[in-house]
Amino acid sequence: MKRNLTQKIWIYTTLIIGMGLLALYSASFENVRVPHKIFFDQLICALGGMVIMYLFGRVDYRKFYDAAYIFYVLNILLLVWVLVSGRDALGARRWIDIAGVNFQPSELTKLSLILFLGRYFSNRRPTLSFDLLSKTQMLWRNLIWPFILTAGSMLLIFKQPDLGTSLLLLGIFIVMVFSAGLEYRYFLGFLGGFVAIAPFAWKVLKPYQKDRLLVFLNPNIDPLGAGYTIIQSKIAVGSGQIFGKGWLSGTQNQLNFLPERHTDFIFSVIGEEWGFVGALLLVYFYFALIKCGLDIADQVKDKFGTLVTIGIVSILTLQVIINIGMVMGVFPIVGLTLPFVSYGRSSFLIFIIMMGFLINLSKRRTIF
Repeated sequence: MKRNLTQKIWIYTTLIIGMGLLALYSASFENVRVPHKIFFDQLICALGGMVIMYLFGRVDYRKFYDAAYIFYVLNILLLVWVLVSGRDALGARRWIDIAGVNFQPSELTKLSLILFLGRYFSNRRPTLSFDLLSKTQMLWRNLIWPFILTAGSMLLIFKQPDLGTSLLLLGIFIVMVFSAGLEYRYFLGFLGGFVAIAPFAWKVLKPYQKDRLLVFLNPNIDPLGAGYTIIQSKIAVGSGQIFGKGWLSGTQNQLNFLPERHTDFIFSVIGEEWGFVGALLLVYFYFALIKCGLDIADQVKDKFGTLVTIGIVSILTLQVIINIGMVMGVFPIVGLTLPFVSYGRSSFLIFIIMMGFLINLSKRRTIF
């Protein structure tokens, strides 16, 4: 069982990366808008990532437990650094330069938050008293305080601005606090509170974020502006039909109708050139990888390992669903990459480390 899960994680991760490299090659093929060097950058990341995944698969995962709080604090400092002296690009300040390499601390936050919440909730014990004071203390320890700490990261990332990643962190928190065993009535009350205040969040959104929500409801209100990308994306995906137009033969891709096709909208390239069959194959690989993670979470005896595995599975699942959904017009555009497929070194590295963690857990004696 242990060896089987490890092999499956390696196989499905490699297959997804391979499909991503083929799509990136096509997206940058003889194209002046998307430089061909991004394919070679991603190829180098993939080769180096295999080594990183192997190394993280061999380190005792309990060392992540020991460093979880320190890791989280360092990540907060990096997020502050971004706001103070980060690099501006495309109207956002999300990058810092480390040794001449651009890096997004918001991507690192995904992993640091999972490790932090995993350690925090693994140390919580249910209260044995049922008086009002004990219930208040329980809510403070198991819900309010960890949410305040999570909200700190969310706010720093929202200020960059990066609404998509900020909301993704909220999704991680919700899944992990539920998995930690919070009573249903408190959990549902927490969700109900967010639903109640959601309409008031409109006032704090940036103009371009409001435009994205409006064109999600009706892309044709601004077909040459905010709605252009989603219109072209749906045309690309739909035109692929069953078997696609063929690799390097997608018209929306090759004729530059499709913006951001190497990052957030890389799934459009796959849908156009490989059709429904190719897109479904990629979705199956993701499903199989997620299933491996769920199997590991089900078999791990250690609570920290279980919670972190659930966190990794949840962020992978959420990001895949949201990215594919926004490409097809089912969700608003929020700027989230497709794991292992979209171009982006920071995102690629973090997800590779997460897969290394899953491999690590699949090998340990904590597995039946």
